[in-house]
Amino acid sequence: MSGGFSTETLTGSAMVRVQRTRILSELLDHLADLADTAVQTMRAEIPAYAAQDENFLADVRDQVVRHYRSKLAVMLEDRTATVDDIAFARRAAMRRARAGLALADYINAFRIGQRVFWGSVLERAGHSAAGHEAALSLAAPIMRYCDFASTHAANAYMEFQHYAAAEVIHESRDLLETLLAGGAPTRGGQLAAAQAYGLGSETRTPLLVVIAVLLGPRALVAGGDPVTTGPDRGVDARHAACAAISRAGANGTRTLSVVRQSEIVAIPALGPGGDPEELCERLQAVRESLMGEGILLAMGISTVVAGTAGIPQAYDEARTVLEFLPEDGGVAALPRLSPFQYLALRADDTARHLVDPRITALLSEDRARGGVLTATIRAFAAADLNLRASAERLQIHPNTAQYRLRRIQERTGRSLRRINDLLDLLVAIALHDSLPPTPEQPPNTNQGGQRLATVTDERRGSGDVRSFHESR
Repeated sequence: MSGGFSTETLTGSAMVRVQRTRILSELLDHLADLADTAVQTMRAEIPAYAAQDENFLADVRDQVVRHYRSKLAVMLEDRTATVDDIAFARRAAMRRARAGLALADYINAFRIGQRVFWGSVLERAGHSAAGHEAALSLAAPIMRYCDFASTHAANAYMEFQHYAAAEVIHESRDLLETLLAGGAPTRGGQLAAAQAYGLGSETRTPLLVVIAVLLGPRALVAGGDPVTTGPDRGVDARHAACAAISRAGANGTRTLSVVRQSEIVAIPALGPGGDPEELCERLQAVRESLMGEGILLAMGISTVVAGTAGIPQAYDEARTVLEFLPEDGGVAALPRLSPFQYLALRADDTARHLVDPRITALLSEDRARGGVLTATIRAFAAADLNLRASAERLQIHPNTAQYRLRRIQERTGRSLRRINDLLDLLVAIALHDSLPPTPEQPPNTNQGGQRLATVTDERRGSGDVRSFHESR
């Protein structure tokens, strides 16, 4: 039982479990009335809530319903609450901060919601000993959920408040426009802001430019209800994403991050010895975290440039690399690309027409069968033409790898042991990967996703899939 509370009493643990489930189920059936009571109590006890309009209070009620439903799900499933259970809370915290609500009032509302919920538990416990014991067993998990959710919400509130404070004086926005225009701050607030972000004009600090674009409304189910979407939620989502990106810098340093019309532009400074690959991983983690909150982004990351003079060029690079992403977004990071991969992604139809038709036919057929031979070519090249090492990468027998090399040579006339032939095959694969999905593409191969993985190296160490014509 949750919370480690023993129910081995005279009433019997089975009866207590029955009563516990009954109480939680009745609460679930009366969520709307319970939420109404909570909001009414908040208005009566918190003057700042009483002063708000109906739209604000409707949003509060929606959050109460979501929290109550998540809390009940956690207790019915007898488990601990996770960040995924309360992913909806971050954007609500941001809206409370934007509305000017004091943090103390916001947290007080959580306590009132908890008190109303607990009062309803006691009312539904009834007069039996088993009912009382069942209610008592719920006390600890209810408190744990409230502590967890209120802490998460308070952190989100303070993070956005810090982000919003910089926006109030417009220094970040003005600084960004100056840098994108190729200028350099020389005095006043802009210079102080630039130095705070590690972007002083006198340094040649390595930095990148990141552009993130919010994709179309994404209706996720949070606690059983679809997330409401609309123009205002799009604005909220952009600001929430901007605040999250601003925290992605290395060693706790602040990152200049600004909502600029329909895009978010950030300029993270790497600092001495900074690793662009680590930054890309942190930004990818930010995107994945935001997905859990219903915020879907396409993110482009430029190459590393030295100093603020390279920012306009880096901005253009970040915008260009966004074109590499499929419709469901992702992270396209130039620091993860080789010049070879970049050129393949930017190639036109003429480059593809130069590929030997035999190679094109093999790659198309192989992709429909799971990409086994393509994976073998890549593994053989990555292993420096070492057959045994490539077989280990693919987790197959060396004889199987040898068999595949023979099939590739028979079908294409290219030997993977000749450098020019191997280059032909690798170029053809890169060009084939950059093609958009086609109606003939089997629905389970997710070609757009494969293209994204190739561009950004998001998936590593994927297992090998044997072709149907090979011995198992």
